[in-house]
Amino acid sequence: MTLFAYRAIDKYGTVKHGVLDASNEADLEERLKRIGVDLISGKPVLRSRLFFAGRVSRRELITFFFNLELLTRAGVPLLESLSDLRDTMDVPLFREIIAEMIENIEGGMHLSQAMALSPRIFDSVMVSLVRAGEESARLSAIFKHLTDSLKWQDEMRAQTRQILIYPAFVGTVVIAITFFLMIYLVPQLSTFFRNLGQTLPLQTRALLSVSEFFVHYRYVLLLAPIVLFAIIKSVTMLSEKMRYRVDQLKIRVWIIGPILLKIILARFANTFAIMYESGVSILDCIAISTGIAGNLVISDKLKRARVEIEAGKTLLQSFQEAGVFPSLVLRMIKVGEATGQLDEAFYNVSYFYERDTREAIRRVQVMIEPFLTVFLGTLLGWIMLSAITPIYDMLGKIR
Repeated sequence: MTLFAYRAIDKYGTVKHGVLDASNEADLEERLKRIGVDLISGKPVLRSRLFFAGRVSRRELITFFFNLELLTRAGVPLLESLSDLRDTMDVPLFREIIAEMIENIEGGMHLSQAMALSPRIFDSVMVSLVRAGEESARLSAIFKHLTDSLKWQDEMRAQTRQILIYPAFVGTVVIAITFFLMIYLVPQLSTFFRNLGQTLPLQTRALLSVSEFFVHYRYVLLLAPIVLFAIIKSVTMLSEKMRYRVDQLKIRVWIIGPILLKIILARFANTFAIMYESGVSILDCIAISTGIAGNLVISDKLKRARVEIEAGKTLLQSFQEAGVFPSLVLRMIKVGEATGQLDEAFYNVSYFYERDTREAIRRVQVMIEPFLTVFLGTLLGWIMLSAITPIYDMLGKIR
């Protein structure tokens, strides 16, 4: 199949641009007719150009499933619903993907099978949920689940950014001020101190030494974090063992690690609850949820729990041995397993971690600001003390 960039016209006379896979130009014309437009011109393009056609954001996916839920609940046939969504999508890449889905469904595929052909857009959780909805004739409810889940993920992602962006911004300001003081201000004081012609106090000599280090190695200090990050990124891509250690460090690092762990477990619990409620088996729920954990340490523990369940143990026993959740959460799972309401239990687990995450973020923000203020105040106090002490010593000798 060749990727064609085309210009076409619909029944209303609107000219449309896009890209589509086809065997040749005649096949391209036939495929476009199936989706309700007539070919004007088309030419082969490199697939790398797709990167410039736009990307499908989570907000676009939320809109997609929200509209599908409304249309299917209103009794609109699936193909007509997809055709309407294709015509209203602003992102060219997503519009073409929907057009291909329509074509594949017309060719005999189920919606879940058509979605599975675009794994970069529709992940395994979405495909499995839609498949479960097709089997249980509950597609409208599944689309609502997916909409709610994507909204929840968007909110959790915003919280994750909130953890990282605020400290990063304030930390960057403090580092910038430190560089300014050490590279610009202190060297000017250094010239003044040398002209005094006297022995400088220890704290002043230490300040000048630190300033000289910053002046001589400023480029190294600026580039070192970038180079270190690039090295770690490259090594983790090449070595799964190294990636495991980095992921282990992420969830153990002071303050931020426990919050990230709660976000990961909240995401797992929410996904598990939605899938289990939709009729997906426990083993499949764990297997699919493992893939979205985003952390090898947690994924490894969930895989071990799945093996334990396959060996005949209960969900509670497998989670206890894997060490995935704390005792309080295990009690919720125990009750859910005993009452046959595992989905409710995992919704509660998700709520528990989401609430804890919000509170932890607020605590971190309350702690970081005074900590950085104290650090900056200590730095400025050290510089002022180091600068004033030699002057007082000189004035004492004048008397």
